Parts: sequence; C-alpha cells; structure tokens
Amino acid sequence: MTAAEAEVLGELRRLRARVPQVTGALAASADGLVLARDTADPNAAEGVAALTAAALGVALRLTDATGQGGFRELLVRGEHGYVATYAAGGSAVLTLLAEPRVNVGRLHLEARRSSARIGELVDGALHRRTPRSEPRPAPTTAPTTTAAPLPVRQAVPPLPPLPTHEPKEV
Repeated sequence: MTAAEAEVLGELRRLRARVPQVTGALAASADGLVLARDTADPNAAEGVAALTAAALGVALRLTDATGQGGFRELLVRGEHGYVATYAAGGSAVLTLLAEPRVNVGRLHLEARRSSARIGELVDGALHRRTPRSEPRPAPTTAPTTTAAPLPVRQAVPPLPPLPTHEPKEV
C-alpha cells in the first residue's frame, strides 16, 4: 500500500467515525477501479466501484444535458438505506453506503469535506507520478474546497427535446 492509499483509507475511516450510520465507504477512480475501501464485505467493493462508474456516466450526461454544470454528487435512496457518490478531485469519486436513519445533511457535510481531501490526495499522487518529460499542470494558488468536475469520457449526443402537451378542446 502506498502512502497516498494509506492516507485515503485513513480519511475513509475518519469519515465513518464522524458519521456512524455510514456502513461502507470506498474511493474509486472515475473508471471504476477501487483505490481504497472501508467496507464489511471486501468482495462487494469491486462491484460497487464498477456500478459507481456506470452511474457516474449517467450523472455526467444528465448534468450536461440539463445545463446544471459539472458533476458534484449523486444520492440514491433505497428501501434499506442510501448510496451517495461525490466527486473527489479530477479523477476519483467517493461512494458511501448509509443506513436509512442517517441525517442526510450531516452525511453531505462530512462527505463533501472528505471528498475534497481525497481529491487532493489522489490528484497529488497522480501529479507526482507524472514523468518529468511530460508537462505538469501549473499549481493552484489557493487550495480548493470544492471538487473539480470529472471529465466526460466520450462525446454524448444531446437528448431530444421533451414532447409538449397540448390540451384538447372539449
């Protein structure tokens, strides 16, 4: 385990300690590779990361098609709890599983903080791994607290316009 992976895992554990109703946490690349996990079922992490990548693709398309800007977060509520995904820098996502009784406002507050920290760690590790022959991006002048939008992996055709409803005369 690299130092960056250990720090990401530490951040996942601290997040779960701050929000006890979070039952699982994982950081994954935007294409679905697990970077770190703190889950009860280690085998489920790979599947959740892959599904997160698929959901991310839909979320990116949806925010783009509706003019809502770059992806920030996605919240799904099921009968047995929540699945929440947050952008974590330019190349990673944070996905959380939570009990149905979780305070969603608190979940968002803590997860947004953790996703910003994880984004810094992952983007910093990627920056350090860039070969010296490749140009490196200019450093930011001030630390950011919001995650950068994730890039769209492929061009997506625009959605057709919604049909309009014309009332019939009686």
